[in-house]
Amino acid sequence: MNTNNTLEFNTILERLASFALSNNAKEKLLQLEPFLSERACKNKMLETTEGLKILELIGTPPLTLMTELDKILDLTTKGSMLIPEQLTCISSFITSCKRMTSYLKKAESLNVSIASYSNAFNPLEILCEEINRSIRNNMVDNDATTILRDIRRKIENTKAAVKVKLESILRSKKEWFADGYVVIRNERFVLPVRKEYKNQVAGTIIDTSNTGGTCFIEPTAIRKLQEEITTLQIDEDNEVRKILYTLTALVDNHINELKINMDCMEKLDFIFAKAKLSMEMKAIPVPITSERKFIINQGRHPLLKSDLCIPLDFEIGGDINGDDIYGVVITGPNTGGKTVALKTVGLLSLMAQSGLHVPVGEGSVFCMYSNVLCDIGDGQSISENLSTFSSHITNIIDILKNVSNESLVLLDELGSGTDPAEGMGIAISILAELKQRNCFFVATTHYPEIKDFAKNTNGIINARMEFDRESLQPLYKLQIGEAGESCALYIAQRLGFPNHMLARAEKEAYNKISVVESNSNMIFKEATNKIDIVATNKIKQDITKNTTSSRSESFNIGDSVRVYPQKAIGIICKQTNEKGDLGVQIKGEKQLINHKRIKLIAPASELYPEDYDFSIIFDTVENRKARHDMERKHDPNLVVRHEEEI
Repeated sequence: MNTNNTLEFNTILERLASFALSNNAKEKLLQLEPFLSERACKNKMLETTEGLKILELIGTPPLTLMTELDKILDLTTKGSMLIPEQLTCISSFITSCKRMTSYLKKAESLNVSIASYSNAFNPLEILCEEINRSIRNNMVDNDATTILRDIRRKIENTKAAVKVKLESILRSKKEWFADGYVVIRNERFVLPVRKEYKNQVAGTIIDTSNTGGTCFIEPTAIRKLQEEITTLQIDEDNEVRKILYTLTALVDNHINELKINMDCMEKLDFIFAKAKLSMEMKAIPVPITSERKFIINQGRHPLLKSDLCIPLDFEIGGDINGDDIYGVVITGPNTGGKTVALKTVGLLSLMAQSGLHVPVGEGSVFCMYSNVLCDIGDGQSISENLSTFSSHITNIIDILKNVSNESLVLLDELGSGTDPAEGMGIAISILAELKQRNCFFVATTHYPEIKDFAKNTNGIINARMEFDRESLQPLYKLQIGEAGESCALYIAQRLGFPNHMLARAEKEAYNKISVVESNSNMIFKEATNKIDIVATNKIKQDITKNTTSSRSESFNIGDSVRVYPQKAIGIICKQTNEKGDLGVQIKGEKQLINHKRIKLIAPASELYPEDYDFSIIFDTVENRKARHDMERKHDPNLVVRHEEEI
């Protein structure tokens, strides 16, 4: 389970690293992780804040690439001779350090601790001056030493003498030569002699043309001068190597100071990269606390376009509506933004705990976590033979192994991918376990039973993604404190779904009776309608009592209940027996059902007047008429038929 990839924190780190110049700073930014120390986290957050302040008020810092600097210093310590290009690189780095020192001196007026890095840089003025005096345009300069200047002057004079003699020969016998100018082949001055005249010119053939028509001959008259040039070039090379070795030794003498400067530059590169990311995201510093309190005001997912992103308001922990809330269950229609809200909560938490600024509004507070654990996405894998449900369960088992009371757990589409009744049961058991572990958790779901569980369980609260019923468009706005609806039947109706199919869908979904077949069925339908009204405005009673007897005995005749797994609506018609079974009338049929499968919708006291005659619901029309006649007068022909005991 890779939380960074799931929440796209790795994408944030890649964007962050793109703002750095040095390779070491890039690598450190890519490996950035949430801090487990509150002090360290706050220090890194302050570091980002100060970097942003300097960036906004002083301007872009004069950072440098330092791409090859590590390799150059490594060669130096191994005794290798540095070439002019490498020495120029060191000189340029020292110059960049001087500019950075001046930049940070300006920042001292802002009263930021980062400005103190100006005192950490070593000036290395002597080293820089020596390199610049000896190396120019990536070459050892003539004025590096007096000896080198004299050698090069002699070389130039000798070459000039060679050219004068060769040009004299060219002018005297023009017909012998293919061209009218002196040529250099194999680093020697030669004459381009036509093939038929090669024996007319005394000297050594150095090379021939591709066609063989021209021979490049070094005349005997200039051989001594050529040998003198070769000797002088050897002297020049020795002097150049002596100068480069001297400069390399000077670099080696200051290698510790150079490494300190590199370290300072990398740290500043690291800090200013965080500041640049904050500026790009229009993010702000946020308070970090180890207290169990987490508030997001107007939070934006940093990878979504700001003009399209609906700000998120979210709160967990502390006192919400008079209760300490540690778990939030988010419901609402598909494509309503539940998963985005979940990812936003997780991603912003990782960013804040890593010392980064966060795209939120004022008043936000972020809590420290030991880890952020999540199960988001279907996780299907053909190669690993994992279904959606198997993947979810595998992730959740892993989460339960690593969760603590300091964890943040994020679960998407809890209980999905399997039989609805069993998935609902598993989902509730997971939420109950997380509540017992005392961690913060946020879950999204479609199950109404989970909404009821959240509503009736201390420490857990419902939330919904708002939906515009007029435009049939999600609003991507989270509202904590109320459960959402899937709106499937409503959306289908608004879009023109056939009425007879809609009625069938509603019946199958909620087991409602739509046809009045008898007097008693009519009364039952009126009762269920009344139940629906009461149920939407009343908090449903707890479905998990401590013992079987106390729970089963809590039901009374006339209570409206829902029977699982069918989700059928019924009315209690008989008190519990020794097995904990209750008599329930469903659609006019009486059944014995175990109390564990029954959930109270509304008690009889809220549905019927005191001393209500339940025979109206439970007896047939004939029996009720017979009883009424018997109460008025004795009639031996009247018979009251009792139904078979259930």
